[in-house]
Amino acid sequence: MRIGFVGGGVMAEVMIRGILDADLARPEDVRVGEPLESRRRHLAGEYGVAASADNSEALDGAGLAVLAVKPQSIHEVLADIRPSIGGSAVMSIAAGVRIDSLAGGLGHPAVIRVMPNTPAQIGKGMTVWTAAPEAPAEAVAYAKRILSTLGDELYVEDEKLIDAATAVSASGPAYVFLFVDSLIDAGVYLGMPRDTARRLVLQTVVGSATLLMESGRHPAELKDMVTSPGGTTAEALLTFERAGFRGTVIDAVNAAYQKSMSLGDSG
Repeated sequence: MRIGFVGGGVMAEVMIRGILDADLARPEDVRVGEPLESRRRHLAGEYGVAASADNSEALDGAGLAVLAVKPQSIHEVLADIRPSIGGSAVMSIAAGVRIDSLAGGLGHPAVIRVMPNTPAQIGKGMTVWTAAPEAPAEAVAYAKRILSTLGDELYVEDEKLIDAATAVSASGPAYVFLFVDSLIDAGVYLGMPRDTARRLVLQTVVGSATLLMESGRHPAELKDMVTSPGGTTAEALLTFERAGFRGTVIDAVNAAYQKSMSLGDSG
């Protein structure tokens, strides 16, 4: 299947690399519409794909069109590519932009909506996605194969869960990075060299996540296993509770969710 990308940024590149590495398409079957000349040169040189400043060239003959653009520019992009979309199925990774908005802007109902996250760059991503009933079964199956190259993928029937996933898993890496950065700073505050603190924290986070996944236990159960009565961990957890740690996390994720809900309809 020929694939046309509208936008050639980081996530588009991750998807292109996954498609080619998995032999889901040949380089000559992948085209990219990208306004920045430096990105066009990079994608063409690194992957052997055709890159153009003209989106209509990228979409010419495509069986699947991938919209890899920011939500703030989605309305302009939809108007631009509407005459060129033809019979292509359309897969969008624009955060917050719902299927009805995409279908309305394109005058074309065969839409697949996707929400990946940045660990897809190393094949460890979490992608949540759904498809309109009008999307051809062949295109949906092909989309699943593409998304599986990014890491784990989860198809959901209810599109509302995509906005929730935007706040939880798509924005989630930033929350984790913030916590990791803070924990490293805490180690430095206690007198550790920064590289030592970084090594301790990163392995602690990786090991803890792996234990959660492989044990299948509830995180609260594992937390209790670490927490001795009257011990150091209990003291730290009490400080977190007094500072409203749980509530702050929930409020932050809800704020991201509300923003996601408003992004697609802005402009």
